[in-house]
Amino acid sequence: MVKPKIKTPLFVAVDTADEAQAKKLIKAVAPVTHAVKLGLEFFVRHGPDGVRRLLDELDAALFLDLKLHDIPNTVAGAINSAATLRPTFITIHTVGGETMMRAAQRAAVDAAGKLGVPRPLILGVTVLTSLEDDDLKIMGHLIPVADQVRRLASLAQDCKLDGIVCSPHELRELRTLCGNDFLLVCPGIRAKGAKQDDQKRTLTPAEAVAHGANYIVMGRPITSSADPAQAARDVLESLK
Repeated sequence: MVKPKIKTPLFVAVDTADEAQAKKLIKAVAPVTHAVKLGLEFFVRHGPDGVRRLLDELDAALFLDLKLHDIPNTVAGAINSAATLRPTFITIHTVGGETMMRAAQRAAVDAAGKLGVPRPLILGVTVLTSLEDDDLKIMGHLIPVADQVRRLASLAQDCKLDGIVCSPHELRELRTLCGNDFLLVCPGIRAKGAKQDDQKRTLTPAEAVAHGANYIVMGRPITSSADPAQAARDVLESLK
């Protein structure tokens, strides 16, 4: 397993399309966690240049959560383009299939070599944490979420991805299935008793790490608080 140089297990999800608000949040939390996640909301509005403007002067690992899902050649091209931003992580959808995943991993290696930068680590999204068994049935998947996650996690590992994004509910079984040399990254983390928002399969930060998560991702519980920096500190304190 390639071990990313990240100082804490907590990525703060800065999920906003407002550049000024994103910069304000990153300035608040980056000195605490040194790790932030930017997703489609920001990227679609501001593109790569917007990401550069946010991160050029900030010391923070970048989780670029694009959840790429297209034909292999297109995804490989997108990985090549995204590598110029020097992200620590880039996400793709594992349901894109074996050929797409292998193409993404090769593109990450090739792009890093050409640019002379650390290779972005490719994480495969298994089943979104907003989905449950009934949601999969509606889409025509006749197996439970847990079985689908296991299947996609094994496929991602076979395709030499660096890890997966998964619900904390599947952590223990996935850690046993995939071993210790495979990154497990968990979004949808909520403090005990906190509002769940649109997340359906959640655990607390401490529970997720105890169950085998390498990294956890938290957004609204931190970014919507009156003091995001203190909220991030509280999460990290709960992990000790």
